[in-house]
Amino acid sequence: MEQKSHRRTRVGRVIADNTPKTVKVQIEGIVQHPQYKKYIKRHTRFLVHDPEEQCRLGDLVRIEECRPYSKLKKWIVREIIQRADAKTKENLQEATHDSAGINP
Repeated sequence: MEQKSHRRTRVGRVIADNTPKTVKVQIEGIVQHPQYKKYIKRHTRFLVHDPEEQCRLGDLVRIEECRPYSKLKKWIVREIIQRADAKTKENLQEATHDSAGINP
């Protein structure tokens, strides 16, 4: 019989994979403003432990809360739901270059 984990899980997209055994995952959600009732897009970024280094830029992954691996890494990659296609990777790379002020 399989035991069910009581740890929190989230689904997000890998936005950075340049550090060894670590990826940065962004979770997006929509919340309603309490006063104005307008829907606002919010995002949260997590540093996630990737022991096999199998995640690539743009992948859709499921992460699970775990013991702290470092000061900021408290999540681990459980599965890769969908691999990123070339268009998604290109868009993410352009976004990181734009935010860093790099002109290719």
